[in-house]
Amino acid sequence: MRRGELYRVRKPRGDTKESRVFVVVSRQALLKTGFSTVICAPVYSHGEDLTTQVAVGAAEGLKHASWIMCDNLTSLRRSDLTNYVGSLSPARIQELNRALRSALDLR
Repeated sequence: MRRGELYRVRKPRGDTKESRVFVVVSRQALLKTGFSTVICAPVYSHGEDLTTQVAVGAAEGLKHASWIMCDNLTSLRRSDLTNYVGSLSPARIQELNRALRSALDLR
């Protein structure tokens, strides 16, 4: 598992959808450990072009244009991240980093 990978999670807790795609945002050093949870950002099919959102789509393995929502970070069990969808390019990871800094008000 790597930072920037997208996974479809079935019946995510607290979500009304049957499944949702999430992007792994935990630091790579944590992902190399046996820690049982990882921090993820959900992907929604609509966005508002905010600084805390990153546009993604077919290049990342999705069926249609969508947005990573960095204002809605969640911790998921690593064991729930089994249905690999795709991954972010290095340029998209840089956009993700900027969106996370904005969402967390980091400079």
